[in-house]
Amino acid sequence: MPTPGSFLLALQLEGSVAPAQGAAGDIVELITRSSPISKAVLVVLLIFSVASWAIILYKAWSFRRLERQSATFLDVFRRSSKFSEVQAVCASLAESPLVGLFQAGYAELNAQLRAAPPPISPGAAAPRPTLKSVAALDRALLRASSMEVNKLEKRVPFLATTASITPFIGLFGTVWGIMAAFQAIGRQGSADLAVVGEPIAEALIATAVGLFAAIPAVYFYNHFTTKVKVYASEMDDFSLEFLNISERNFT
Repeated sequence: MPTPGSFLLALQLEGSVAPAQGAAGDIVELITRSSPISKAVLVVLLIFSVASWAIILYKAWSFRRLERQSATFLDVFRRSSKFSEVQAVCASLAESPLVGLFQAGYAELNAQLRAAPPPISPGAAAPRPTLKSVAALDRALLRASSMEVNKLEKRVPFLATTASITPFIGLFGTVWGIMAAFQAIGRQGSADLAVVGEPIAEALIATAVGLFAAIPAVYFYNHFTTKVKVYASEMDDFSLEFLNISERNFT
C-alpha cells in the first residue's frame, strides 16, 4: 500500500526530471530556430568534436595494443640467444615500435657482417665476422627511432588543433548571437529580457559546444604526448641495449 513518503518521493522525482527534459527540449528548439550562420558554426564544431573523439578512441586502442606487444617482444628479445630467433617473431608483434627499431638494427648488422673480407689463401679459414662501424649501426637505430616516433605522433596534432581553434569558433557564434540580440533591441526599441533572451541563449550554445569539443581534446593531447615521450625513452633504452649486445659479440 502506498505511503505518504512514497508519494513525496515520486513528486520529487517528477519535479527533478521534468525541468531537465524541458531544458533539453528548449536547447533543441533554440538550435532549430537559430540562424543559418549559427547552425553552420555548430556543424563545424560537431565535425571537430566527432573527428577528435575518433582519434582519441583509436589512439587509446592502438597504444594499449602497442604496450602489450612491446612487453612480449622485450621478453622474447631478452630470452633469445640469437637475433635470428627474435626476427622470427617480429611479424606477429608488428605494432610495437621496438620491432621496427630491431629490424633496422638487424638489417644494418647483417649488411656489415656480410661485407667481411674473404680469406687470404684458399685453404685458410674464413675470418670471424666483425662489426665494422658501431657508429653506422647507431645511426641506423636513430633513424628508425625517429620514424617510429613519427608513427606514434600521427593524428595527435589534430587534437591540439581542435583544442586551440574550437573555442574561437564558438566565440564567433557567440559574437554573432550577441549581434542578433542588439539588432532585436534596435527593432523593438526595448532591452527587455523577452527581446534579447533568445539570441543570447543561442549565442551561449555555440560557446558551450566549442568548450565541449576543446576540453577533451586538450586533455587527451597532453595524455598522448606524454605517452609518446615514454615510448621514445623506451626506444632509446632498447637502442643502447642492442648496441651493447652487438658490440660485445661482433667486435
